[in-house]
Order: sequence, then structure tokens, then C-alpha cells
Amino acid sequence: MPGTLQVRTSNSTFPVLDILCRQFKQEQGIQVDIVFDTSKNSLARIESGERGDVAVLLNRSIERLVSLDILDETSVRTFASSTIGMAVKKGTPRPDISTMESFLNTLENAKSIAHTEFGPSGLYFSQLIDDLHLGDRIRRKTVTRKGGYIGRVVAEDKAELAWQQICELMMVPGLDVIGPIPDEVQNEIISKAGIFRSSEYPDEARSLLSFFARDDLRGTFRETGLEPSG
Repeated sequence: MPGTLQVRTSNSTFPVLDILCRQFKQEQGIQVDIVFDTSKNSLARIESGERGDVAVLLNRSIERLVSLDILDETSVRTFASSTIGMAVKKGTPRPDISTMESFLNTLENAKSIAHTEFGPSGLYFSQLIDDLHLGDRIRRKTVTRKGGYIGRVVAEDKAELAWQQICELMMVPGLDVIGPIPDEVQNEIISKAGIFRSSEYPDEARSLLSFFARDDLRGTFRETGLEPSG
């Protein structure tokens, strides 16, 4: 029986991994510890020498680690996808973002919008408002943090609207997710999983990746705001 497996991941996939890894232990008797941080920090920590058995990170981060020969390319598989949404503090009015017209009106009329600086949703926000020719007007009323669950800013009354992956917005108490942004401007964010070349337990790590892909666990992904692979 192996020792403890370690999974390195980011904030967006931690909630579902927390559930899945506890169930994996119950069924197979293998303990799994999860180390999580922001997307940017997770990649930087691994690049600086931190290791584990499995990494579940953004697609581009996994590709980067494969290129550095840190992850076994043959082990890499899609883990999940997520979408971007918006949220308000519970008990406050829910603006309409269901159509492009209402979405644009919401951006224009919002007093303040919170987003991360370095997370994939935050980087996309900056690109999108420029593409929509709203950059200068909207950027003046943004409230930013480097990373983490940006919904906390709204829950603490420091901004009116939160913009982030829905799976991350769902993690913040006191927040009301109003829905995904319209399909016309939606940006699907893909996460993948791979095994560290330095893993002492590669067979057990492969079993964990196969466990993640089980059909009967697809509902667990959706309950945490993610769409399972396949």
C-alpha cells in the first residue's frame, strides 16, 4: 500500500477535488492530500521545484510543465471545463446578463466590478472590455485583487459585481451567482490533469486519474460548477 498521494491544483478545481479525493480514499484506501493556490502561484511553485504526484491545472499550465519534462506527457488528460459568470451580494438586486444587450447594459450601469488580475477570468475580462470598446469606461470602476476568490470582495461590500469562473463564485458564502455571461462572449476554461515524472506512486496516480473520469461522478463536477471531461 502506497503512502499519501499529493495533488497540486488551483482554486477553481479544489472544491471538486476535495470531494473526489475523499471518496477515492473511502473506496481504495489511499490518502490524497491537496495543495492548492492561485493558478499563477501553483505553476510558479512547481517551476521553482515543488513536486507532487498529480497536477490538476489550467491547460496552458499543464502544457508548460510537460514542456519542462516535469509531467509525463502520456498521462495527461482533460479534467474539466468551466465558464465565466457574475455574482452579487445575497439580498441585492440581480442584474440581467442573459443577452448581449442586457449584459452590456449591466457593465455600463454597474457602480463597480471586481475581478482578479492574474486568473484566467480576470485576464479575459481586461481583453473583453477592450474588444467591446468599453475599456476606458469600465476599467475606471474595477476593483482588483491579484488572485483568489474575488467574490469575497462583493460579499464584504467592497464592490457591486463579481466576475470570475462560476465554480469559484460558488465557493463564497453570502454571494448570489446571477448566471453565466452570454454565449457570444463566453470563454470556456479547460483544466487538465497529469502525473509528475518524479512521482513515487505512478500506478496509484493513474488509478486516481481514472477515478476522476468515472461516469457516476459526473454529477459531482456539476454540483461544484464544473463540466466533467468528455
